[in-house]
Amino acid sequence: MVLFHASYDLAYLYGAPLPWFTMGPVQDVWRASISWVFLFLAGWMTSFTRDNLRRAAVYGAAAAGIWLATTWAAVDTPVSFGILFCMAASTFIFAMLKRVFARLPALPAVAVCLLLFGLLWGVPRGTYAVGGLAWLGLPAPGFSSGDYYPIIPFTFMYLAGSFASRAHAERSGGMYPAWMHAKHLPVLAWIGRHSLIIYLAHQPLLIALFSVLPPFGVSPL
Repeated sequence: MVLFHASYDLAYLYGAPLPWFTMGPVQDVWRASISWVFLFLAGWMTSFTRDNLRRAAVYGAAAAGIWLATTWAAVDTPVSFGILFCMAASTFIFAMLKRVFARLPALPAVAVCLLLFGLLWGVPRGTYAVGGLAWLGLPAPGFSSGDYYPIIPFTFMYLAGSFASRAHAERSGGMYPAWMHAKHLPVLAWIGRHSLIIYLAHQPLLIALFSVLPPFGVSPL
């Protein structure tokens, strides 16, 4: 994620020639490999969270902070309904419907969620006459966001993760292999424990870094 955003900043904010990133499928595939995994793992973590409503509130507060910061800084398109918004909304939906979801068979539910994710993938790529529904996945003409992950279809990837976590628990009794508990690389374990802070801090730090390092050493375009 940090490397992706570093490449994005260099290409679009500082005008660095990165044709491998700006042309062809690399950027879209790389972005999807990050965000889809984020959402799936966030859904998986519903099984480990004592209070999903509280977790939704933390995500929501972080999303609001990013919207305020990107609107104020104005170095790129402000982020409205980005991935942290999606994680907040998805966690809230899970918390509200947890008892309903618990009645559904886990593995078939994973398949259905992934199928719906694929079928509804193109919905937020269009524009719709009704305003005020960009958060749902129905953006009106003129809507823009520097990071856009509405409920449709991305909540289905989150829910796929939550059902997959329960399917694993049902099949293994909630046990994970020993290698998953071992700290092979302590720095990665540290990153995992502080992922939200890193997410919030990395973009300002990247911009500050690029603003002082040659050959950039200037404010964003």
